[in-house]
Amino acid sequence: MSTDAVGNPNAGRVRASDAEREEFARMVREATGEGRLTLDEGDERLAQVYAAKYRDELRPLVSDLPAGATVEQSRAVSGSGPGRGGWPVRDQNYMRPHPAAFAFHFGVVTLVSLLLIGLWVLSGAHFFWPAIPLIFFGLGIVRHARWAGGRRYYGRYR
Repeated sequence: MSTDAVGNPNAGRVRASDAEREEFARMVREATGEGRLTLDEGDERLAQVYAAKYRDELRPLVSDLPAGATVEQSRAVSGSGPGRGGWPVRDQNYMRPHPAAFAFHFGVVTLVSLLLIGLWVLSGAHFFWPAIPLIFFGLGIVRHARWAGGRRYYGRYR
């Protein structure tokens, strides 16, 4: 086993995962979309990203891009492993909307609900027809609250 490590030129290198390649490919695509790379340069770099076998082959492909500088800075601070060690990972709060968005949504739904109930009262109908849209409005509020981490709106944190 020790003779394999001595004769192998790739002994100290770590293989890149598909997730790491995708993250670097995302950086190259963003740079191409922003106009930092031409379409030909972007295609060439994407081909190199997907052909890369080792992590150290990925870094030079984005080192001259703003996202690549961020990768190098985070790696210098936190290490070099995937996930918690410096590889780019999306923030868990990345898709969370501003708390005011939920309050606005709730306010609009309340206003429209009151308007529908008022129309029902004025129409004199025997069947409470606003129940149908009110059910969907309620489901929308619940979905928004769950998506936004609704507990924090009520003073509790996860």
